[in-house]
Amino acid sequence: MINSRYAWFEESLKKIALLASVGGVLAWDQETGMPPDAVGIRSQQAGILSGITHEMRTSQALQDCVEELLNDSSLTPYQSVNVKEFHRTLQKSIRLSKEFVEQLSLTVSAAYPAWYQAKTQNQFDIFAPHLEKIIALKKEEAQLIGYAKHPYDALMDEFEPGFTVDDADRLFTDMKTSLLPFTKRIASQTQPNDDFFRQPFDSFSQKKFGRSLLTAMGYKFSSGRMDHSEHPFCIGLHPSDVRVTYRLNPNDLSEFIWGLMHEGGHALYEQGLQTKYWGTPMGSTVSLAIHESQSRFWENNIGRSAPFWKYWFPVLQNTFPDAFKNSDFQHFYVGINRIAPSLIRIQADELTYHFHILIRYQIEKSIFEGNLSVNQIPTVWNNLYKEYLGLDVPNNTSGVLQDVHWSHGGFGYFPTYSLGSFYAAQFFHALSAQSPIQEWLEQGQLQPITTWLNENIHSKGMELSANELCKKITGESLNFAYFMQYAQQKFNPIFNLS
Repeated sequence: MINSRYAWFEESLKKIALLASVGGVLAWDQETGMPPDAVGIRSQQAGILSGITHEMRTSQALQDCVEELLNDSSLTPYQSVNVKEFHRTLQKSIRLSKEFVEQLSLTVSAAYPAWYQAKTQNQFDIFAPHLEKIIALKKEEAQLIGYAKHPYDALMDEFEPGFTVDDADRLFTDMKTSLLPFTKRIASQTQPNDDFFRQPFDSFSQKKFGRSLLTAMGYKFSSGRMDHSEHPFCIGLHPSDVRVTYRLNPNDLSEFIWGLMHEGGHALYEQGLQTKYWGTPMGSTVSLAIHESQSRFWENNIGRSAPFWKYWFPVLQNTFPDAFKNSDFQHFYVGINRIAPSLIRIQADELTYHFHILIRYQIEKSIFEGNLSVNQIPTVWNNLYKEYLGLDVPNNTSGVLQDVHWSHGGFGYFPTYSLGSFYAAQFFHALSAQSPIQEWLEQGQLQPITTWLNENIHSKGMELSANELCKKITGESLNFAYFMQYAQQKFNPIFNLS
């Protein structure tokens, strides 16, 4: 016999998800093809949709139903997960008024084009007033939601449930203690040459290669598409509609390849969710760190490995015969794994990348402690780049304006990038112990890897927390030692370190 109350609850969640997906289409359009003059009306559209969605999500009828179902012993395990997880997020949602949600949505919709203009014109002042409004609203949000120790905890919890400043401080301390000296040791070595990427690459061939790569990874183009955007991203509207974007650099192929593999990892997660559960927690991704583990897994653990390029380097040579006619495999492999500090996060190597994240974490933490104003951010940003990466930041376009996240109100998001990389290394270790992954990669067989990820991660929804999922797959909680082990085993031979 069907539990009628639960059936109504699930149907309500799916209606909310449908409305939210409409907002997702508007967000995708804004970053890929919206006319510049449409900013005003798009902000209004996004604002009213967010308000209606929030109103539906926090309706008294739905709150009453959830409270009733929490004590219903007839629910199946998957139904109980849906009820308990929705109840957890509902407790935060009901503390935010419809008016607040609409105001935040209006503010971020107007902020994106201002960020884009500021970045294009290298004028932080264009974006600064919008950033001030967003930060004020996010500070208010943290107070409304509540937190135990630190206001930044409330914002990180939105992306990584249960993750706190104390957790982040411990993780980044471990990173600075072991990864920083290791990275500096490598960076002091003579770096391999990667000039083969600094030449003309026509856009048609880049996109052709990218489609082949995504298809081999298991990305279904019947349920997705590739589009250009200023900042690459993936958006999952439904498992049948998962879109990725890329950024083409006509004189640097590397930016396209690993950016696309990164977003492809996100897309495989979204396409791998169980359609029958869509709209409910059991049909949703478990956390941003696990999401990022999938993108970083494909971008680095797979996409910068020697076995992977044993198969794909000849494909690359056939696609760009003039560009790679004087390159051999070994020259190419060591070249794509050079470790050299760079200004741009999304172009960073897989080791120095994490200091880009640390810089953003320290800035965001200081903002929400009340120790950093908007007009101070560029100076602090530049000082931290000098401290951790030894770089002088020449302008704000290459500095504080390079990321889109703050224009979206995404405070608390950045730590999940590093957290995801550390999860990825641990998952890669588990997969390597269970399968002939090197053989698969050398033969160009990527689908078995996607199948393993789908069975162990994608299809699980929110059945387990991120840490519980990690324990189930690897036998233990997240352990930074796996990332260091991976880094040492890979880079010691490349740079002839003991």
